[in-house]
Amino acid sequence: MRVVVDCAHGAAYKSTPCVLRELGAQVIVVGNQPDGSNINRDCGSMHPESLCRLVRDHNAHLGLAHDGDADRVLLCDEKGILIDGDDIMAIIALEQLSEGVLAGKTLVTTVMSNAGLDVTIEAAGGKIIRTAVGDQNVLGAMLKLGLNFGGEQSGHIIFRDFSTTGDGLIAALQILRVMKSRDKPLSELARCWTRFPQLLTNIVVRKKKASGNSENGRISPGSGRSGTQNLAGAGSSCATPARNPKCGCCWRAAMPGC
Repeated sequence: MRVVVDCAHGAAYKSTPCVLRELGAQVIVVGNQPDGSNINRDCGSMHPESLCRLVRDHNAHLGLAHDGDADRVLLCDEKGILIDGDDIMAIIALEQLSEGVLAGKTLVTTVMSNAGLDVTIEAAGGKIIRTAVGDQNVLGAMLKLGLNFGGEQSGHIIFRDFSTTGDGLIAALQILRVMKSRDKPLSELARCWTRFPQLLTNIVVRKKKASGNSENGRISPGSGRSGTQNLAGAGSSCATPARNPKCGCCWRAAMPGC
C-alpha cells in the first residue's frame, strides 16, 4: 500500500512514517523537517489541499495529515478527496457496531458534526450523544457513560480501548484495518453515509467572556459556552466560542435535501 503522510513539521514527523513502514507500507513523507518555528505552516491537517494533490500525483491508496501535536488526523482517499473526522467516525462506528464492540452502541461527538451521522448510526442500530465543542468534552462524556469511541469533525478521534486522548496515528491505523479487512478502497468505505447540508463559519464578535451560560438553547450575551437552537424541524444552529475575536457558528440541515 502506498501512503502519503504530512506530519505538519510536528510531533509525529518520525513516529507515523516509521510505524507505517514497519507495517509494510510504501510511505511518501512531507512536513517532516521541523525547525521549531515551521509547525503547521502551510501543511498538515490545517492545510490539507496539498495532501490531496500529492495523493493524486503519487497514485497513492491513502493520504493522512496530522496537526502539529498529532492528536488529530484528516485523511484523503485514493481519488484525492478529503476525508474528515465525521467520515472517520461513520466508518469506524459502523464497523464497531457490526463487530459488537461499540460500547453502549453509542458514538460520542459534538454539536458541530454533520446530522447525517445521526441518521446513519441510528439506522445501524446505534445512537449518538452530542457534547459541546472540544475533545475534552467528548472524552468527559465517554468517561462518564463508560463509552469507548468518539471524536470531532476536525479529526480529534478518541479510541478509549487504546488511549485516553485523541491520537491521529491510532485513528489512521484503525481506518487502514477496516480497509484491509473489507478489502475496499477508502472512497468506497466513505460512501457508507450521506452528508447533509451544513455551513460552518467564524463570526467576529466584539467581546467574549471566559465563562457564562446559555439560555433556552441560545448564546447569552458574553457567554463563553456553546448553545444550540432547533430550526422548526428542518435542522439546527449552534454557536461556540473560538479563538479571539471570533465565534464559531454552524447551521446543520436535518435531511439531505434541505
